Amino acid sequence: MSRRTRRTLLILAAVLVFLAVAILLRSKAPPEAARLLPESDGIVYINLKPIRTFFHKDLKPPERAPEYQQFVDATGIDWERDLDQVAIALHRMPDSNGPNGPVAYSMVLVGKLTGTRLNAWLEAQATQREIYAGKTIYSIPSASRTVRVAQIGYDMLAVANTPTPEQIHSIIDRHRTAAWPISGSTLLNQRYHEVPLLSVAWGVGQIGLPFSERDGISILGLRLPLQPDSTIVASLAPTLPVPGSLRLKVEEIAPSDEKAASQTASVEMLIVLARGFTAPLADNAANNGLKELLKTAEVTQRHDRVVITATLPSTFLASLEANADSSPAGTP
Repeated sequence: MSRRTRRTLLILAAVLVFLAVAILLRSKAPPEAARLLPESDGIVYINLKPIRTFFHKDLKPPERAPEYQQFVDATGIDWERDLDQVAIALHRMPDSNGPNGPVAYSMVLVGKLTGTRLNAWLEAQATQREIYAGKTIYSIPSASRTVRVAQIGYDMLAVANTPTPEQIHSIIDRHRTAAWPISGSTLLNQRYHEVPLLSVAWGVGQIGLPFSERDGISILGLRLPLQPDSTIVASLAPTLPVPGSLRLKVEEIAPSDEKAASQTASVEMLIVLARGFTAPLADNAANNGLKELLKTAEVTQRHDRVVITATLPSTFLASLEANADSSPAGTP
């Protein structure tokens, strides 16, 4: 074997090893949409494609409000049909009573969401425009905030309602280096490895921020004995081998084993009380879904962690859609 042939084989072997490592890293890496998010206090990710696949018979599109129908007609985009992935970063505001409220968001949306019609709609709605790293950022007034929107890829939108453009700038910067699979925010790198495999939705960090009220967290009308700044790892994954429901798992990382024991007892008591409150409710999709959720709920302690598990039947998701249909706005 000649020296040139050996050199060629060595180069080929090195390339194959590099590709194998890159593929392995990417298989274990967080979704690209989540990797693009800036530094934040919490991260929430939802993959809507498998949810549509598993529950398409139970989920019905809600009625469209006139304003939303105008958006669909103008852009050709229907969030119910065209949105595939959502990655949201939660940013705690220093003044919860300030004009920006207690929490701001920056998001990466993936799907059939871009195009000239959307660009024209953004042009018409924007009061300011900024060119950053070759991308146009549209600033659109919304209540007391400014929502910034940028098309960063053929199937990606970046959205942020933070007080400054720093977060949407960060998303654009990360998009330029997104091919490297281990990139991502500090929180994502610290906690994503704790998210169960095959999760269609998950959250890490202080994901209770949007539900915080008077130093507590309220979800679906239930006040949880958790602090808004609790570090939480939550996930939804299909039950296998036959998908027909989702497995909910929430882990709170407490300051100590003793605090975790106290939190566990409080959550257990709350579930018992909630079961009693919901037992006499009338039979309908919403009530039955909530009853099934509470029936399967279990709470355990693992050292400094409080672990809550439950099963969400497909009827529970359908009940959420039904509640959305009955809301005054009627928008998705």
